[in-house]
Amino acid sequence: MLKTAECVSPGHPDKMCDRISDAVLDAYLKEDPKSRVAIESVGSHGQVWVTGEVTSHAVAVDIPAIVKAIAGEGLEIRVHVVAQSPEIAQGVDVGGAGDQGIMTGYATRETPTYMPREYELARQLCQKVYEVFPFDGKTQVTVDETGEVTSVVCSFQNAPKAALEALVRAVIPNAREYHINPAGDWNQGGFDADAGLTGRKIIVDNYGPEVAVGGGAFSGKDPSKVDRSAAYMARRIAVDYLEARPEANTVLVKLAYAIGHPEALMAVAIVDGVPETVAGYNLTPRGIKDFLGLEAPIYADTAAWGHFGRGFAWR
Repeated sequence: MLKTAECVSPGHPDKMCDRISDAVLDAYLKEDPKSRVAIESVGSHGQVWVTGEVTSHAVAVDIPAIVKAIAGEGLEIRVHVVAQSPEIAQGVDVGGAGDQGIMTGYATRETPTYMPREYELARQLCQKVYEVFPFDGKTQVTVDETGEVTSVVCSFQNAPKAALEALVRAVIPNAREYHINPAGDWNQGGFDADAGLTGRKIIVDNYGPEVAVGGGAFSGKDPSKVDRSAAYMARRIAVDYLEARPEANTVLVKLAYAIGHPEALMAVAIVDGVPETVAGYNLTPRGIKDFLGLEAPIYADTAAWGHFGRGFAWR
């Protein structure tokens, strides 16, 4: 059985949009921890659009300046931000979830970070390459059932193939095959080459394609949106269960919510294939925010390199 995962660099256009959206979120939370924020960013060929809904007492958020700090100067920047719908707010104001949805969390003993091996290898490789070539880029790693690496794919902007291949082989030395800049060397990347959009890399943001996700993206959303906060909580529960049970190898947690309703409609932990009801946690949006400290401006750091296995409060 082969398993494959990919990672994208912070210079990838989709990740640049995630970074913009989360930097805007942090700017609002820094002034007003109770801010309600749902920001989407789009970047393409010299233009960046920032749109969404914000309800906040913050007054000094300079969105164009945030965009320029991440994406550079010389861009045409358009901002269209309005207040959150009062019909959504009426359910959130009393502690209910900001939307319906299903969230998953996962933990495995395959790696010290409790992340899938193929995912962690792709991420570590991308990070190492980005240190040398800090541009747009992607990595992809395939492993077999023994954990041996069968193939590595690495495409990076402004990275000559010979130098890039030497670096990749130094990081992952014994793969059966390597595909380095397989379409040829390239120098046009980021928004100059492609469009980017917030929330388009949800599998990279989670655990790789071997683990199902609920479908909701994270970046640009304050913690009243259970798409984000409950996914973080599900990961924390999965890690807690795995650490409490030395005999277990994998834990998959599933949570479900209804908009405006505070309690989880489903809270299940599947430990090595055996389901059980999650107990001992406050799974309301308010309880999750307090437990994990999610009203602080902590999100910009989550927008690159994935949201899990990086030492955050949700692990």
